[in-house]
Amino acid sequence: MERRRLLLVLAAAWLATRVLMLWLLAHDSLGILGGRVGREVWRLYHHWYGVLAHGAFPAHDTLWQYPPGAGLVLLSPGVLPWWTYFESFVALTVLSDSVIAYVLARAGTRPGRTLAGAAVWVGGLPLLVRVPFARYDVQVTALAVVSLLALSRSTRACGAFAALGALVKVWPALVLVGVPRGRDSRSVWASAALGGTSLLLLLVFAFRNPLAFLRQQGGRGVQIESLGGTLLSLARHVGWRGRVRYQYGAMEFTGPYVPSVAHASLALTVVAFGVLLLWRIRARRWTEAVPYDAALSAVLLFTVTSRVISPQYMIWLLGLVAVCLTSRHTTQRPVAALILASTALSAVIYPVLYAEVIACTWTGTGLMVLRNGMLLAAAALSFVRLWRASTVRAPESAGSCPQTLRESPTPASL
Repeated sequence: MERRRLLLVLAAAWLATRVLMLWLLAHDSLGILGGRVGREVWRLYHHWYGVLAHGAFPAHDTLWQYPPGAGLVLLSPGVLPWWTYFESFVALTVLSDSVIAYVLARAGTRPGRTLAGAAVWVGGLPLLVRVPFARYDVQVTALAVVSLLALSRSTRACGAFAALGALVKVWPALVLVGVPRGRDSRSVWASAALGGTSLLLLLVFAFRNPLAFLRQQGGRGVQIESLGGTLLSLARHVGWRGRVRYQYGAMEFTGPYVPSVAHASLALTVVAFGVLLLWRIRARRWTEAVPYDAALSAVLLFTVTSRVISPQYMIWLLGLVAVCLTSRHTTQRPVAALILASTALSAVIYPVLYAEVIACTWTGTGLMVLRNGMLLAAAALSFVRLWRASTVRAPESAGSCPQTLRESPTPASL
């Protein structure tokens, strides 16, 4: 009865907060909100929809920087022709949000699980105000969340959803980093490879220029909201003469040393990959929470070392934090607090005080130092806690059987 009451509270909270988010999106032009965020959908996404509907990817558009699977998401509003493109896109985004809330709540009702994950998603997403409904990152996050929560029931489904997510926005491939070694790992990766290859071949034959995004990705610089961008923003206050310019769909720094900062970011991403590989080799203990914790840690490491940290990246982290908190064995609760605080601050940075960030004022720079400092702390804390929990064998009690390296999760439907 208590659990049913909690589910009703979560459902009511989801409905109330989403209605408020939709109202704010509908009144996007209100000055107090800091600027219009919906034009990404009704101008840019809609334009790409027109190109994709004619069987081609926008090959010569420098703003197109997404894997070919993204085309399917941008074409999806066409299934609701009785609405405008904007209305259909938002409706499908809200539907994806509800799927995430549902699977988290369903997972939280399993024996030994908790509804904390669903609560974090329901209460955490509104911290970004209306931005989540004006980007397609909720759909991508849904694929990653479903992939992780499917692991205990179907390794094939886990791999397939992760592959689909990776073809839409790359990062969901990282959710597989913590899959236990052995048969489960082979099954998941085989399913991901088969599913991803099949869909990619389908897109290659169905559309022209499916790999055009690689050219635009290679030309990107250092976005002002990234960790490297924060360093350059601080440098502006001690005499560095760089400038901020709109290019490749983001506000980026230009000037001396910017290429060096971009190369350093890429080098740190390689280091992050090496650190994760080392953890994978050294890991000895797998509980039901380890795949979840590893996914969050991996995405955090790749986020803080990226040349770009857009506000919608926080949607990914919220989804992965929520998955972690469905398990009572997670090591990531302190990390969750840092990510929630970072998410709330991100909504202040963009769009409310984004002009301050662009101008590199002390206010804008201070906000970026605080937000990115919390993300950096979250990444370090996440990995350290993951390492300590999974690389050291549990002590064996005298006269007792050795503890197994992997605890089998209780099968249950999502």
